[in-house]
Amino acid sequence: MTQQRDLRLMLILSALMSFASISTDLYLPALPSMQHALHASRAGIELTFSAFLVGFSMGQLFWGPYSDRVGRRKPIAIGIVLFALGSAGCALSDTVWQMMLWRVIQAVGACVGPVLSRAMVRDRYGREQSAHKLSTLILIMGVAPLLGPLLGGQILLVWSWQGIFWLLTIVAALLLFCLRYLPETLARKNRNTQPAQQVFREYLSLLQDKSLLVYALAGAFFYAGAYTFIVATPFAYIEYFHVSPQGYGYLFGINIAGMMLANAANRHLLGRFSSKHLFMAGCLVLALSGLVLMMDVHWSIGGLAGVVLPIFFYMSMNGFIVANSVAGALEHLPHKAGTASSLLGAMHYGSGILSAALVGWFADGTPWAMAWLMGLCGLASLLVAILSVIPLPMQERWRVL
Repeated sequence: MTQQRDLRLMLILSALMSFASISTDLYLPALPSMQHALHASRAGIELTFSAFLVGFSMGQLFWGPYSDRVGRRKPIAIGIVLFALGSAGCALSDTVWQMMLWRVIQAVGACVGPVLSRAMVRDRYGREQSAHKLSTLILIMGVAPLLGPLLGGQILLVWSWQGIFWLLTIVAALLLFCLRYLPETLARKNRNTQPAQQVFREYLSLLQDKSLLVYALAGAFFYAGAYTFIVATPFAYIEYFHVSPQGYGYLFGINIAGMMLANAANRHLLGRFSSKHLFMAGCLVLALSGLVLMMDVHWSIGGLAGVVLPIFFYMSMNGFIVANSVAGALEHLPHKAGTASSLLGAMHYGSGILSAALVGWFADGTPWAMAWLMGLCGLASLLVAILSVIPLPMQERWRVL
């Protein structure tokens, strides 16, 4: 019975964590057609992605502390309703500005899933178990981003980009129904009873936690590079390399398959190596992949394959970086897991706001802007990870940063 409850919990949490992926990945093949339909520039249509990340990162700063006070289930229910309203609003939008407003609302609701899923795992498990369970969650939820662009491309064949957002509305309604099977994981004795204004002080306190910041920054640089890829590849693949929207879905999907394989490997290797060592290895491969991508694009090596292959290894490192960095950051914060998870999420997804905007501003019709941004983010992630383990006093490490 306990195994059945654990499996049911993991499935629901996986669906909640997938809100971020399906909100972005499903509509990626439609970005070029949305640009024409909404009479927007490329930079303007990519700002709908940045708008989503603004709501997604800022919303997490509220949901985590709120859930530490009232429990996890109520905030999740409210978030799903907001997600449904935002998705319907996107489908009804006539201008890019309307789309940006509804994307913010959609994101504020969507972010409740990832942030509270992480907190619920921390409610029930210790560090090594948390890393194992988070890897399991990411492995299961990998189905959503794997199918997202593929499904989005197929929807465009029979419907329009509006149909993609109506589908998201339906998904939210179904998940709201499934909440009856989601248990409350935060015991009343562990809930935060401090005044609401204390939340701001808690964030300031967490920002001074060196261990949390190291993991958060390394993860944030990975996410900045990942969102550069997500925003730029619809135009790089479809317009520059002349890949069809349906073909783009397959090219996007192989990266998700790589993430799932890396997460499976992470789960297996956690029995032999510490999560910190696996985290460091992931950051190293990330940096090397980013450098190869920059060189391939700069010297036009390999054409489409010269872009697809290094990106595959770059994105696959999600399996080693994300779960292990989150587990490490939350290890010594059992009574602030919701608040700390919110701060982590805000830094991770917030990093994509700038990178998604930059890749649009510096776009020159080639993949170069995408390549150098991803390369720099990979190097930055490795640098932060190295500074977290070199044998220096903590004050000197942060002076270097």
